[in-house]
Amino acid sequence: MLQHVTIVGFRKALGTSITIPMEMLNAADLMNRIAGNASAKLTMQLVSTDGGDIPLTAGLHLRCDSSLGDISKTDLIILPALWGNPMGVVKQQQQLLGWLQEQNELGVPICAVGTGSYFLAEAGLLRQKVATTHWYYFNQFADQYPDVILQRERFITRAGNLYCAGSVNSVRDVMLHFIEESWNEAIANQVSRHFTHEVKRSYTSTFLRNLPQHYHDDESIIEIQDWIHSQYHAPITLENISSRFTISIRSLNRRFNQATGKSPMQYLQQVRIDNAKELLRTTNLGIAEIAYSCGFSDCSHFAALFRKSISLTPRAYRNLVRKKLFSTDKPDSHQPADN
Repeated sequence: MLQHVTIVGFRKALGTSITIPMEMLNAADLMNRIAGNASAKLTMQLVSTDGGDIPLTAGLHLRCDSSLGDISKTDLIILPALWGNPMGVVKQQQQLLGWLQEQNELGVPICAVGTGSYFLAEAGLLRQKVATTHWYYFNQFADQYPDVILQRERFITRAGNLYCAGSVNSVRDVMLHFIEESWNEAIANQVSRHFTHEVKRSYTSTFLRNLPQHYHDDESIIEIQDWIHSQYHAPITLENISSRFTISIRSLNRRFNQATGKSPMQYLQQVRIDNAKELLRTTNLGIAEIAYSCGFSDCSHFAALFRKSISLTPRAYRNLVRKKLFSTDKPDSHQPADN
């Protein structure tokens, strides 16, 4: 369980990339303690290289009384995004780069938001590893760090204990992942209801429509995931996958589970459910039409799987999400669904 989180601040840091992760983790800790599941409060420590206040963009300052040297042990490090060209700030942070190297050797998970990934790359931690960054700086990042495997099509990447989130929006998904790992799925669901318009955003779900999200560096399994995302509406069996990608069913199951935490069929089912959620949010198609277009041959089976996945029927999910997205005429229209 997370007991200590370190958030690193520096000049020109984007404030929301600091506050959103902190607020989500604090909410999870509070909900967990209210439920009587823990006595110790999560400690979150905002640090700068010199222990001084942190000048953000738009004239904002964050008060900071701690430095990197004050951190003796931590369970998670968050590197915020930078506003504007990151290279000037990154090159000035040699002390931070050395500290990140030390923490990485200790196995501490590090999550970089947006251009915060430049710090990981500059510290040499991403050599021959997958990473992403803010889309505006893709070309500069690729030129500056040619030995990093830049994933332009992914909003989130994971290479061991190194996580990169391409934007403030996508770091919400990473925080939900840590919350579910550290506490439980119920707490993650509650936090999600407060911080996203979704009922639940799964760490291994699609993030924007059909763009696949992969959080590992097994490129063979990534290729299979990409194919599943493009063919989920068609009949798919383990034998199909095994034959198409020339891999035994035993190896397929083992490697897929190691990379994603799911079997290929569980992953396929999640992709189908995620695409059904998208259609429920954005179209007026009937439930049966959505089921069939997402690869389910039986509408009742689809409804049962959907309810098992997110604890709501397809119709209830559609009503809830559309109310959150579009209803603004009632004072309580933006209240969490469980209030």
